[in-house]
Amino acid sequence: MAGQKLSADQVSNLETIVAKNPDDLSARTELLGYYFMRQDSSKEVREARQKHIFWIIQNHPEAAIAGLPFCEIDPVNPFWEGSGYKRAKQLWLEQTKAHAQNTAILGNAAQFFLIHDTDLAEDLLKQAQKAEPDNPKWSEQLGHLYALQNDKGRAAAAKSLAEFEKAQSADTSESTRFYRLDDLAKQAFEAGEIKKASKYANELLEAAQNNPKDWNYGNAIHDGNSVLGRIALKQGDVKKAVQYLLDAGKTPGSPQLDSFGPNMCLAKELLEKGEKDAVLQYFMHCRKFWSMGTEKLNNWTKEVKAGKTPDFGGNLSY
Repeated sequence: MAGQKLSADQVSNLETIVAKNPDDLSARTELLGYYFMRQDSSKEVREARQKHIFWIIQNHPEAAIAGLPFCEIDPVNPFWEGSGYKRAKQLWLEQTKAHAQNTAILGNAAQFFLIHDTDLAEDLLKQAQKAEPDNPKWSEQLGHLYALQNDKGRAAAAKSLAEFEKAQSADTSESTRFYRLDDLAKQAFEAGEIKKASKYANELLEAAQNNPKDWNYGNAIHDGNSVLGRIALKQGDVKKAVQYLLDAGKTPGSPQLDSFGPNMCLAKELLEKGEKDAVLQYFMHCRKFWSMGTEKLNNWTKEVKAGKTPDFGGNLSY
C-alpha cells in the first residue's frame, strides 16, 4: 500500500535496488503496489509489473505478496490480451507440480486462479487441505470459493456452508470464529438451512456485543440483522423484517461497508412487499457510513420514490 504513494524518482531508485539485489522482496512489494494502481496507464507500466510478478512466481512463490491481488493478472482485461495471464498460469502450474506438499505455494496459486480458473483453484485448495487436514484455513478458502458460485444456487451454498462449518469446528481462535459467523449465517440462508441461519445470525449479533471495538463489529450488526430480516420475511412476518432492516442500517459501518456498501437483498425483498418508506429510511441510515455510495443512494432513492425497484447490481452479492 505504501508503494502506491511512490514518486517517479523513488520508483527508479527501487528498480535500481532490485536490479542489484533481486531477492529484496520488500522493494519488489513496494514496486508492485505502485504498478498495481497504474497498470492501465501504459504498456511500459504493465510490462514492468508483469516482470515482477513473473519473478516472484518463479523465485518466491511462497511469499505472502504472491497470494495478494498485487500479483494477480486479469485475463479478460483488454490491455493484457491474455498473454500475461497465460505466462503466469504456466509458471504457477510448474511451481505447484514441483512443490505439491508446500501449502503456502498451493494457497498462493489458488488465490491467483480463484476468479478465472475456479476448477483449478478448487483442486489446489483440496490438495492443501489434504496436506494439512487440521488447518481451518483451507476449508475457509474453499467456503469462499463456493460462495462466489452463487449462480449455481443452493448446491454451491450448501458446499460453502459445509466448508465453513468444517473451518469453524477446527478453529481455536475466538476472533476468527467471530468473523466466520457472518459467512455461516449467509450461506446457511442461501442453502435453505433456515434454522442454522437463524442460529448463526443470533450468535453473530451476540458476539458483536462482546466485541464492540473490533473492526468487524459493523459488519456483524448489519449482516446479522439482515439475515434475520430475510428469515422473518420468508416466514411471512413483514413487520419484523422491516425492524431488522432498520436495525441493520444502524451499523456504524466497517472497512467493507464504507467502501463497497451494504448488501441490499433484504431491502429489495421488502420493496417487492411494498415497504417503500422503510427502505427509504434504511437508505438514510446508510448515508451515515457509506459516503462513497452517495451517488448510488441518490439514484436508488429517486427510483424508489418513483415506485420502481432499483437494479442494485453488486450490492446484492456483497
